[in-house]
Amino acid sequence: MIQSRTEREKLEEAWLSPFAARSSQSRGRVHPESRHSRRVDFQRDRDRIVNCKSFRRLEYKTQVFINGTADHYRTRLTHTIEMASVGRTLSRAMRANEDLTACICLAHDIGHSPFGHCGERALNELMADHGGFDHNEQSLRWVELLEADYPGHDGCNLTWEVRAGLRKHESRDAGRMLDGYPIGPFQYAEGQIADIADDITYQAHDVADGLDAGLIHEAELEQLELWRFARDRVMKEYPACPADRLAPTVIRCLFTVQIEDVLELVRERADAWKPGSPDEVMHAPDRLVDFSEGMRSMLEPFRTFLFDHLYYHPDVKSANDEAVEMMKGLFLHYLDHPEDLGLKARGRIASEGLERTVCDYVAGCTDRYAIEEFKRFGL
Repeated sequence: MIQSRTEREKLEEAWLSPFAARSSQSRGRVHPESRHSRRVDFQRDRDRIVNCKSFRRLEYKTQVFINGTADHYRTRLTHTIEMASVGRTLSRAMRANEDLTACICLAHDIGHSPFGHCGERALNELMADHGGFDHNEQSLRWVELLEADYPGHDGCNLTWEVRAGLRKHESRDAGRMLDGYPIGPFQYAEGQIADIADDITYQAHDVADGLDAGLIHEAELEQLELWRFARDRVMKEYPACPADRLAPTVIRCLFTVQIEDVLELVRERADAWKPGSPDEVMHAPDRLVDFSEGMRSMLEPFRTFLFDHLYYHPDVKSANDEAVEMMKGLFLHYLDHPEDLGLKARGRIASEGLERTVCDYVAGCTDRYAIEEFKRFGL
């Protein structure tokens, strides 16, 4: 039997937890649209995100290593896909809305600059006198303004719930509103799930790339409590695990132990607080979706290790610094020669200003395109 949208909404009502967001109760879109006969609103949002240009560009944007360094290192796109997988796992276990969680996960990084966090810092410095740059805010610019493939409006015209879920930093500010509705002090459960899924994902998969690159070593990881915790669990389950397969198995276990920890804390807090709606999650005593204190005590030195031994490793930093200098040169070139911007970008200068238009354009570049443009202009 072919399922209609209304039938799907009834299944949501029967299955989802009381605190989960319902498609049928969405606060809607800025530009009203007829509802689809088969797909619920959050499903439509997910499809719009996956089909937009800014999402496709993530394939060629840096996660840790500049795109093209090796074919199997993570990119922004593979990070996003892995994060969405973790988000769906948490959502299903919590009986939260998987479609909404997937939307927030899939869109969370589409505003990221080329060359990772080094590129983000550089753009923020270049835009210091013009509002700065933050990749979270830039993701919102893409879905609310810069994507231009729909008749009658700019952006993807996503539902309120997705747009609110992408405002994780804003939600922490007291009294922040979106279209007349509060977005904090805590986010909906699906927004919290996406936030913690991001942490869980990079804390596991960046280790794999660092090991493959030879920048970190298992002997160093053995000094970390979180690694030993996951390794001991692996050895208990697979006592004969071959030495060359131990590390990838431990890395998969890092996902598992973090997810289990989050779900146990969710169970405890949901049982104690009994949130009966998404709004009650927003006004709960604390975050519903979080790590336990015990897990946090293991994660903090683990994160510090990643920053010291991977993200700021001299080899990584040197390559990123060189690429970022190219990006800076490209930014300044476009300021002096706006005629070299793309046609759509040039059309936004009057409304957005030259500096913000150039920032949008450079932030939208892939690693590869930014380098090619730098060379093409002989900078």
